[in-house]
Amino acid sequence: MQLDFSKLGNGLLPAIIQDARTNVVLMLGFMNEEAFDKTKKEGKVTFYSRTKDRLWTKGEESGNFLEVVSILPDCDNDTILIKANPAGPVCHTGNDTCFAEINKGNIDFLVHLQDLIDQRLQEMPEGSYTTSLFEKGINKIAQKVGEEAVETVIEAKDHNDDLFLNEVADLTYHLLVLLTAKSYRIEDVVKVLQKRHK
Repeated sequence: MQLDFSKLGNGLLPAIIQDARTNVVLMLGFMNEEAFDKTKKEGKVTFYSRTKDRLWTKGEESGNFLEVVSILPDCDNDTILIKANPAGPVCHTGNDTCFAEINKGNIDFLVHLQDLIDQRLQEMPEGSYTTSLFEKGINKIAQKVGEEAVETVIEAKDHNDDLFLNEVADLTYHLLVLLTAKSYRIEDVVKVLQKRHK
């Protein structure tokens, strides 16, 4: 990677920071060669702060670091694209991004869905399919997860993508109901997966 830090005349290159998971642009900063080298070495995005006149690692005060996933130069080698995983809100205002965008991927819908399932458990409204599952108890819920898993496997062997995805959706929904019945969250499963990944 041959970046030309002298190209723009001030020894600084713009660095676009993008969420590696959602592809949302988080912020724009500037790097000199020293900040770039530190970013590569330590795996946390570091800028050259023009107002502080020093290197500045994003999150050094807030704890909301930007963990580097990949670094890409543009075609002219005078702009840097860094894909990173943010540890929290990126903007000093508390917003997800410096452009006041909400940085949520579609996967976050699972959290929202489990919130709704949890609400059904608390309120148990009549006529709700989710309520009927909770009324039948943990054994019935677990059995339903098993049935949906078998149906998913069957559809996986065929070539109808719509049916397969619908069965996966049914399985995911019933799994969220089972997690809720066991007083766990989808986030607990994510933590296990993250721990395994490390």
